[in-house]
Amino acid sequence: MAAILRFRKLCFLEPVKSFEKPKNDEKKSFEQHPEIERVLEKPKSKKTKKQPKEWRCLDSCCWLIGYLCTSWWLLLFLCNFLPGLRVPEAPGVRLKRDGLTALHPVVLVPGIVTGGLELWEGRPCSEGLFRKRLWGGSFTEIFKRPLCWLEHLSLDNETGLDPPGIRVRAVPGLVAADYFAPGYFVWAVLIENLAKIGYEQKNMYMAAYDWRLSFQNTEIRDQALSRLKSKIELMYVTNGYKKVVVVPHSMGVIYFLHFLKWVEAPPPVGGGGGPDWCAKHIKAIMNIGPAFLGVPKTVANILSAEGRDVAFVRAMAPGLLDSETFGFQTLQHIMRVCRTWDSVVSLLPRGGETIWGDLNRSPEVENICYTSKARYLQSSSKESNGNDTDARRSFHVKELPRYGRIVSFGKEKSELPSSQLSIIDSKEFVREGGASRNSNTSCGEILSEYDEMSRKSIKKVAENDAYTARTALDLLRFVAPKMMKRAEAHFSHGIADDLDDPKYAHYKYWSNPLETKLPDAPDMEIYCSYGVGIPTERSYVYKLSSSDKCKSIPLQIDSSAYGSDNGCLKGGVHFVDGDESVPVVSAGFMCAKGWRGKTRFNPSGISTYVREYQHKAPASILEGRGTESGAHVDIMGNVALIEDVLRVAAGATVAVEPLRLVRMFTSEPLSKHSGPVTAV
Repeated sequence: MAAILRFRKLCFLEPVKSFEKPKNDEKKSFEQHPEIERVLEKPKSKKTKKQPKEWRCLDSCCWLIGYLCTSWWLLLFLCNFLPGLRVPEAPGVRLKRDGLTALHPVVLVPGIVTGGLELWEGRPCSEGLFRKRLWGGSFTEIFKRPLCWLEHLSLDNETGLDPPGIRVRAVPGLVAADYFAPGYFVWAVLIENLAKIGYEQKNMYMAAYDWRLSFQNTEIRDQALSRLKSKIELMYVTNGYKKVVVVPHSMGVIYFLHFLKWVEAPPPVGGGGGPDWCAKHIKAIMNIGPAFLGVPKTVANILSAEGRDVAFVRAMAPGLLDSETFGFQTLQHIMRVCRTWDSVVSLLPRGGETIWGDLNRSPEVENICYTSKARYLQSSSKESNGNDTDARRSFHVKELPRYGRIVSFGKEKSELPSSQLSIIDSKEFVREGGASRNSNTSCGEILSEYDEMSRKSIKKVAENDAYTARTALDLLRFVAPKMMKRAEAHFSHGIADDLDDPKYAHYKYWSNPLETKLPDAPDMEIYCSYGVGIPTERSYVYKLSSSDKCKSIPLQIDSSAYGSDNGCLKGGVHFVDGDESVPVVSAGFMCAKGWRGKTRFNPSGISTYVREYQHKAPASILEGRGTESGAHVDIMGNVALIEDVLRVAAGATVAVEPLRLVRMFTSEPLSKHSGPVTAV
């Protein structure tokens, strides 16, 4: 109360002006009085703080709205009045106007990592995540609880199934793989265009499955193959007995190949459909970005959890991804999780040296890379000479890259003649050491099987100068024995000598097109559609890591290895033509050669077609990821690909609406003992 009275007194005395001007000392003491300073400063603070703050907020909002509106109208103007920037008409709209309508039911089969996974049961750290997406979607849980997230995405290291107390399942329906993340489409564009010609959920189905499991385990745990069989039979009946068009992508291609054998096989291992099931229910299989014969980047993934992008990051910021300084150890955790996924092994190169080449030769023997300058000079030479012979000689590298050496330890080892290489029999590889690489320290928690190997054992691996597709499997069996032993019970990577051998009735061979026969369905059609024109990983130059610490990955891609002007070797990775993920030899070989005509792999002579989509980068930001892209995932928005799928689904046969085949190959016999494939 006394303070209030003093405040009122001061306020009352303040406006009096008849007092004499105080002296300096009095003025100083007067100004220093706390009550007077508080009264004098209050109106000033009111004026300077509140009013400008409210104005600045309102002003910022107005400017922001103004910028957004201006940008929107500008983009709208560009889209409508500048022909070069107009968004192209959707293929579905154009084809509907031409009279195409939904005819055959369509089944979509997603590939690895593109399908969503949700949590049904978890550990205490996953509280609040029931039926929330752990994979696909926003990925916010990576940042909130990364170790918990990784734990729930891992499978049991012994069984390849659910760990105790954890159940993660595939998201059902079309939303399972329409978008991988917000704004990043996978199947969404194709689904939308199918809808424009009359498709909906009664005649379109997404065959979602847990892509981490081995293919047979998706049936054992989730009955995914049985549900797919029942759905195809239901769609066949409810859509006027029209056969189904199946559209698999990436790893989904070999998953559905496994299904073709499973559905015919007798129970309990198979679906019991009989030998005529496929001929009765399936009209065509349109494989997109098929990984029929595997991808070499899988070898690098298992060896060091790397690819060209990761190797680049490790080179730019050494130790960041696997450093103990910040406790990240990102690559070690990724390796530990991925080595529990059996599906990864399904993507290892198939066919050995016969398909992928040996120490001296490879199918891409004619693949010659040029720099931009060389390409320009080559085109100039063509114009002046009428052919490219002279240009080819001018820019022909002295030694063609030996792509058959999928892993080489050192750049020079990737180029030397095979007679100068040190080759060690894999039987001489012996795992030594306990739970540490350094005898004086303990690694504690084991993040990968490297922590169970001694430095001597790891150096022994590098003493073998080069590994081919055949010997690389021996290398992986040595560095990742648990994973390979578990997964190789479900997958095989060879070439069959005699497909009538009873052993090939085992489900481990069903996803390998070189060890199984296509169904007896002569009226069925198979398409291989994939992108070309993008450098794709083919082989790697490795080195021993400089770190000798526990929990570090001892092998890594040598990002300092670069080739000459031919440009095929960049950052420790040799590149060939492909769709950025799958080389042409894997995507196109079976349709172009292995299944062409009546062969031992295609005894009924099912028609096969190859369609290559030349990659073209987007011309403007309005095209998004490109309407003519040939990239492995972006091709799902390729207008020409979408048109081809819609035409086949609408019943337009090849004779009526021929696909624009870019490259067709001749058919020749293929045996296990034949030499390397020279060209595709």
